[in-house]
Amino acid sequence: MTSALNEFSLDFFSLAGKVAIVTGGNTGLGQGYAVALAKAGADLFIVTHGTNWEETKELIEKEGRRVSFYQADLSNRENIKGLVENCLATYGKIDILVNNAGTIRRAPLLEYKEEDWDAVMDLNLNSVYYLSQLAAKVMAEQKSGKIINIASMLSYQGGKFVPPYTTSKHGIAGLTKAFANELAEYGIQINAIAPGYVETKNTAPIRENPERLAEITSRIPAGRWATPADLMGVVVFLASRASDYMNGHIVAVDGGWLAR
Repeated sequence: MTSALNEFSLDFFSLAGKVAIVTGGNTGLGQGYAVALAKAGADLFIVTHGTNWEETKELIEKEGRRVSFYQADLSNRENIKGLVENCLATYGKIDILVNNAGTIRRAPLLEYKEEDWDAVMDLNLNSVYYLSQLAAKVMAEQKSGKIINIASMLSYQGGKFVPPYTTSKHGIAGLTKAFANELAEYGIQINAIAPGYVETKNTAPIRENPERLAEITSRIPAGRWATPADLMGVVVFLASRASDYMNGHIVAVDGGWLAR
C-alpha cells in the first residue's frame, strides 16, 4: 500500500504523448475541452462542421502541440468512418475521444417537427454511438483509452421545448454506462460530463430573455453561469491516468444546480 501511495504524482494528470479527438472542438465548450487537453500535453484531432478554425489552431499550437482539423457532418455515418481513418493516418492511434458535438432546436412539444427530432437525435445520440464504437475498436487493440461523453442537466430533468435534446441526453447517460460495462476489460474508461448552464452560443436565446436568465441564475447556488474555462479541469481529469478506476460515471459540473 505504501509503495502505491508513493507512486502517485501530478504526472498522473499529464497527457503527454496522447492523441485526442474532440468533436465540435472549434467553438464554445468544445474549444475549451480541446485547449485544456493541449495544455495537458495531448495532440488534437478536431472535428468541426465549419472551416474557420484559425483561432483554435493558434491556441493549441501556442501550447506546443500538434492539431489537425477534419470537416464533417457527423449525422452522416460515412463521415464518422472517414474521420477515424483520417485520425489514424495522421497520428497512428486514438487515446482519447471527447463526444462534444451536438445541437438543440426549440419548439413547443405539440408543434415539434419530425425533421427537427431526427436532426437532433442523429447528431446528439446516434453519432456518439457509432463514433464511440469505432474508436473503442481501436482502443481495445491498444488495451487503453478514454471516451468522454457530454451529457447535460437534461440527462436528469425534462426541460421544456426541447424533447429530442432531453431524450438524447438521457440516452447519453445510458450509453455511457452500457459502454463502460463492456469496455472496462479492455482497459478503456468511459465517463460523461454534465455541464450546468454555460455561456455559449447554444444558450444565447435563453440569456437574451431577461426573465428566464434571472430565473435560472437565481437557482444556481454559485450565483453565476459557467464559462467554458470552468469545464477544462474535469475533461483533463477524465482523460488522464488519474481517473483510471472511474468508469460509467456522469460528472455534474453545475455550480450546485442539482443539489438545490
